[in-house]
Amino acid sequence: MPDYGHELRFGSFLTPSNRDPQAVVALARASERAGLDLVTFSDHPYQPRFLDTWTLISYLAAATERVALAPNVLNVPLRNPAVVARSVASLDLLTGGRVELGLGGGAFWDAIEAMGGTRLTPGQAVAALGEAIEVIRGVWDADERTPLRVPGAHHRVEGAKRGPRPAHDVEIWLGALKPRMLRLVGRAADGWLPSLHYLGRDAIAGANATIDAAAADAGRDPAAVRRLLNVGGVSGTDDDSLSGPPATWVDQLTDLALTHGFSTFIMAGDDADDLAVFGEDVAPAVRVAVAAERTRAA
Repeated sequence: MPDYGHELRFGSFLTPSNRDPQAVVALARASERAGLDLVTFSDHPYQPRFLDTWTLISYLAAATERVALAPNVLNVPLRNPAVVARSVASLDLLTGGRVELGLGGGAFWDAIEAMGGTRLTPGQAVAALGEAIEVIRGVWDADERTPLRVPGAHHRVEGAKRGPRPAHDVEIWLGALKPRMLRLVGRAADGWLPSLHYLGRDAIAGANATIDAAAADAGRDPAAVRRLLNVGGVSGTDDDSLSGPPATWVDQLTDLALTHGFSTFIMAGDDADDLAVFGEDVAPAVRVAVAAERTRAA
């Protein structure tokens, strides 16, 4: 697949452990010091070992200055989309535009149901996520005078007031692996955010093609969909780890950018030294390599 031409971004994917809350804060600050663009956290509201992700992101908004913050990805079955929309817009206004929004259709359905959520089939989960996106975008459309009405089967609003508008055009990224979810990415999302460990390198080209076809069918430019990728840190699995010297990391990420169009790389790991290498050594070198190839190909 082609290089879609997006500006490169690099981020961290941190564990929101509540064992030592200030250690998580320190890692987010270390990400910022390392020059990373983005700090993200998984969202498992049913997991008592974790801090609540939205509360953590809100706290970090005041504990950082420059870095963008995002869930990776927000658990929509346990998060009311209209409330999410107002929460995101509010925090984006407070931070001057430092919030992005990753969304997921749900997993671990026993745990979701135990927390009061509704168990959904895979098809229902995709439909519900599409409805959630419509609700969120509708709330953000503060210029529209009519009340918001979304008559969804899973998420609906009936005459809700709109607003506030976020400080910037918040991107909605979807964690997606299967064809139905990939088609939703192409139709309705600003970005695709898989984890390489679950996706697998052999599936990338086909997934990109599915997204591109769905985008074209919806009258969208496939290049409008940013391609993001969670990759393992040095202690991850062989399939998704950035292993070996930093130069090897650079080669791997440059190939993923130029061959498959990924433009945002988010490293999973809770080691400050790895974050420093990723932000200070790897990211600048990948930017140089990709810029050189784009110039040569122009």
